[in-house]
Amino acid sequence: MKGKILIVDDLHPVFKERATALGFEVDDLPNITRQETLGTIGNYIGIAVRTKFRIDAELFDAAPNLKFVARAGAGLDNIDEAYATARNIKLINAPEGNCDAVGEHAIGMLLSLANNFRQADMQVRTGTWDREGNRGWELKGKTVGIIGYGFMGSSFARKLSGFGVKVIAYDKYKTGFSDAYATEVSMEEIVKHSDVLSLHIPLTAETRQLVDDEYFFHFKKPIFFISTARGEVTNTQAVLNAIQSGKIMGAGLDVLEVEKFPKLAEQSWYQELVNSGKVLLTPHIAGWTFDSYRKISEVLADKLAALPIL
Repeated sequence: MKGKILIVDDLHPVFKERATALGFEVDDLPNITRQETLGTIGNYIGIAVRTKFRIDAELFDAAPNLKFVARAGAGLDNIDEAYATARNIKLINAPEGNCDAVGEHAIGMLLSLANNFRQADMQVRTGTWDREGNRGWELKGKTVGIIGYGFMGSSFARKLSGFGVKVIAYDKYKTGFSDAYATEVSMEEIVKHSDVLSLHIPLTAETRQLVDDEYFFHFKKPIFFISTARGEVTNTQAVLNAIQSGKIMGAGLDVLEVEKFPKLAEQSWYQELVNSGKVLLTPHIAGWTFDSYRKISEVLADKLAALPIL
């Protein structure tokens, strides 16, 4: 037996099956609390988590035998990466598992905004037949700007390839990534040419509240704005301000600075957000498909098998 793994979140059964086949003993306890985890994590060499709670110094200190954390998703922002590195604890995640879901969700949001799907649907259901008021925009000939060209950004670019758009991308941490689907450009080119802006960057100390009033001020044309990244990257009031000023023609937000109720409803900007006819909202489900549920666990299992320390 290679050691014990604790699953503290809802993962597809394929991860446990594959990990067991690799020789691990796996305790699948999706209902375990953080306090219960702190009391038992010392018995495990690995922990698998989604978003249930933060894997921080307190938890690491309670886990002297821990060798890896498996994050069932893309981002690592709920894990203290610096502390893990200091402890030589390996971190594995699975952006490959839900990047197609995120790319498709972003496409769906963009098409809905450009063609007034939400407004038109609601009007027809309530007895209004307004063709002129719901005249939309075609994507063909437009320029789509992507911020962050990792698994998510490149997936969105691939999904756009049949729409006749020009895709440009900026990534502060990568160079030489131009491909058949997007052209690498500077941030200055993004703000000058974009008709659509889509965020695909992780949440870090540097990106938190990156997109604010000043950020939108620099764009030269009115844009459609899509965020499927992390809510804390974007200042929600700044999005609403940009809608009021005409900088943003429509915003598709799958993520928000504050998520889940009742805390979300307590935010100063919440009523303006829900009352805006130019905002499309979804509850952090861009990467949340029946397909990605399994694929994420498959990717994690593949990476677990490849960990050199095990």
